[in-house]
Amino acid sequence: MVPSFLVSVLNRLFRNEAWRRLHAQAAIWVTVVMTAVLLAGAALVVVAESGAPHANITSYPKALWWSIETATTVGYGDFYPVTLWGRVIASLLMLSAITAFGVITAALATWFVGHAEQDMVRLGKAVGNHAREDAEALRSELHTLHERFDHVESLIRDKGTHSAS
Repeated sequence: MVPSFLVSVLNRLFRNEAWRRLHAQAAIWVTVVMTAVLLAGAALVVVAESGAPHANITSYPKALWWSIETATTVGYGDFYPVTLWGRVIASLLMLSAITAFGVITAALATWFVGHAEQDMVRLGKAVGNHAREDAEALRSELHTLHERFDHVESLIRDKGTHSAS
């Protein structure tokens, strides 16, 4: 069962057109390249390890499992290369996986920061609108007070001129 948080994040990601264009393309390319690296690395390590004494990566299924656990940095230790070329392939697989995770993490971080920035812009506009409305209300109230004071002053002036006569 997929957690509801993950579903809501994915829905938000794929509703945003800009994200779909840039981040989804990056994620797709990283997934395609990483899949190819995992498959090729598994095939190459079988060739590199074949016939080596104490080799435990002796078939493609074992090599595929090894490449996945190596790429995800799990490294159970059940399979490991024993030859120089097997270790070179393992090193390249590890670097590729670290790079892939970095790209995916950067893409997600960029999306979250962009989304937070959009929220801040919307919040800023809302605050600005409220501030303008409040300022207009204050101006109107001040204008009303000025009119009332002018009226009171005129009443006082008129009363003063009537009592002097």
